[in-house]
Formats: sequence, structure tokens, C-alpha cells
Amino acid sequence: MKNEVSKILQDYQRHLEFAIEYLWIILPNIFLGLLIAVIGWWVIKIINHWISKFFRLRTYDPTLVQFVQDFINYALKVLLFVTVITQLGVKTSSLIAILGAAGLAIGLALQGSLSNFAGGILLLVFKPFKVGDWISAQGTEGSVKQITVFSTKLNTFGNQEVIIPNGSLSNGSIVNYSSEANRRDNFKIGIGYTSDLKKAKELLLELCENHELVLDEPAPMCVVDELGDFSVNLSLRYWTKREDFWTVKFHIIEATKLAFDANGIEIPFPHQVMVSEEFKTD
Repeated sequence: MKNEVSKILQDYQRHLEFAIEYLWIILPNIFLGLLIAVIGWWVIKIINHWISKFFRLRTYDPTLVQFVQDFINYALKVLLFVTVITQLGVKTSSLIAILGAAGLAIGLALQGSLSNFAGGILLLVFKPFKVGDWISAQGTEGSVKQITVFSTKLNTFGNQEVIIPNGSLSNGSIVNYSSEANRRDNFKIGIGYTSDLKKAKELLLELCENHELVLDEPAPMCVVDELGDFSVNLSLRYWTKREDFWTVKFHIIEATKLAFDANGIEIPFPHQVMVSEEFKTD
């Protein structure tokens, strides 16, 4: 019994001596690693401050600025982590292998998120639209509220928030209604075949000429767009400033109805004839 206890104590003493000896060997590396971590963290803060100050002195897109700052911040922290781990004695080749395997596993699990991330990069680099633009994409129209790395937020006409993944947004068609200073409307309306065609065209052009928000150049024009089954379809084309588009459009629609009524111009509409049962024959 005494021999067993003595053997256990000897093993314990041997392990303790080995641990102390190993601790003295790696203690300088631990101290140096902590020193590198503290100094590196302080340097990263300084670099982030310089980058933030650099962007404040220049007019860049706020979303792009935030993305670049976050990317540089995370990249520097990862580099610091690798440096500290290497200083503690972990082999760089082993660390790279572990990070590679982890990256592959994460990439397979987050394919959709990576697609959205790549789409966000494309949107931030090529800038097909910016915050505040009115766009149509993925079956939705709205004002761009926020562009993040993974998604884009729109505010619809009814003040509803729509979140569109950047992957599908960057791979689909985007209509930007705010990219140009001026917009053209193509207002179509039909008149009866017995109505005065020239008079109708003159009335439509007068509406444009008398409206202060309709641009003189390019000049408004009114053409016969189609000879339909029940009406002669006219197309009134005029230009306005982007911010005046809807104001002019609503005015032209209402003013056209009033002008046609006042001048006896018929606007055809479908008629449905109801036949009484007493007039039906077998």
C-alpha cells in the first residue's frame, strides 16, 4: 500500500516538474503574444480612426464607406489573431489548414448568404442606384431606403418596407426612375370615330403648352397611335423634370376629360346590352 502511494506521489511530482518546466519555456511566448495583442489592438483602433477621418473629408457613398471600414477592421483583427496564435507556438500551416476546412464548411452551409454578399459587392461597386432613388426590381417598386452587404431595403408607395436579397437583385433587371433628370410620359387616350380628330389633338397639345411644368424642349407631340376596334387611340408625349412627373401626369389626365367634355369629344367605353326575357326566342 505504501509503495503504491509513493509511486503516485512520484508520478505527481514528475508531472508537476514537467508542467513547471514547460510553463517556463512557453511563458515568454505567452507574454509576447499578449503584448502583440494589446499593441495590435491599439494600432487597429488608430488605423480605423485614420480611415474614418479620410472618408469624412471626401464625399463617398455612405454605404460603401461603412462596408470598406468594416471589411478593413475585420481583416486587421483576423491578421492580429493569426499573428498572436503563431507567436504562441501554433504552426501556421496547421492553422491555415484548419481555417481552410472551416471556410469550406461555412461556404457550403451559407451558399445563399455568400451569393447575397457577392451581389452586395457588385451593387456597391457599380452603383446602379443609390439611397433615395425610386427603382423597380423583382416585381417591386419603391424608394431605396438602405443598401447593406446582404440585402437592399425599399419603401413602397404605401410606406411598406420591402427587403430584397442582393443576390437576386444584382442578377435581375433594375429600372431606376431617378437616374435621369427628365422623364417622358406617354399618355394614351381613345376618342370616337365620329369625333373631330384634329380638334382632339389640338386640345391635348394646348394642355401641355399651358402647363408651366411641361418642358418646351423636347417639344410635346400628339400622334395617332392605333385605329382600334371601337376608338381612335391617341398618344400624347411630353417631357417633365423628374420631380414633376406625377404632378403633371395627374393634371393632364383630369384636364383631358374636362376639355373633351367641353368640346364634344367622345371618349368611348364598353357598353353591355341587357336583353329582357320576353324578347328571347327559343
